[in-house]
Formats: sequence, C-alpha cells, structure tokens
Amino acid sequence: NHRTYSQRVTQRLNYFDGKKKGLARTRCFSESRAANYKIRLPRKEEGEVLGIVESMLGANRVKIQSMDGKTRMGRIRGKMKKRVWLRVGDVIVMVPWSFQDDKADIVWRYQGTQVEWLKKNGNL
Repeated sequence: NHRTYSQRVTQRLNYFDGKKKGLARTRCFSESRAANYKIRLPRKEEGEVLGIVESMLGANRVKIQSMDGKTRMGRIRGKMKKRVWLRVGDVIVMVPWSFQDDKADIVWRYQGTQVEWLKKNGNL
C-alpha cells in the first residue's frame, strides 16, 4: 500500500457515500419515492380491518381501537414478534377472531409515510 492516509480516508468516504445505511435511508425517503411503492391495504375478503394501537398490555398483547368502532385486544403474531416493534399510536392491520370478536391478530404495521398516504387517499 503506497497510498497516503488521506487517500485511504477519501477512498473509504467515497465508498460509503453511495451506500445508504441506517438513519440515512429513512431520511432520504421522500413523498415522490413513496408514490412508487405499493402500500398494503386491508383485504376485506379475508376479514382484515385497520386499527390504531391504544396501549401496550405486555406478553405480546395490545389494546386496539379498530375502524369498525370496537376496542379489541390484539395479539402480535409470532412472525412479527421480534421483527416488528409496535408503539402506541401505530396504525395496523388486524384480523378479528371468528370465535371471539373482542380479540384479533395483528398482521401488519404501517410506517410514517404509509400512514400519510392512507390519510391522503381517504383509507384512514
């Protein structure tokens, strides 16, 4: 290696400049790019309903205010448990249980730009 220290640092900066990692990726996400992505909507034929997280109950359970006017206890599916973290105020998609209407499974969580898109298009 016959390069100077400043040449090596410049090369590293140029290498990482093209790669967007961590917070940089979320900051660069703009409205124009959001229009190019498909946003998952609740599937009515499968009984899915939009809801908003009211409170965290612990043990993978949350209290949800659903768009059909009912308050339900939601269960975070095992597939989402460690991968997706919920907070109070998050907009989610849930499937009410067929045998117990006051409980539901949470199947999807919307992110900030997706919630804005839902509000803008009248889905929320």
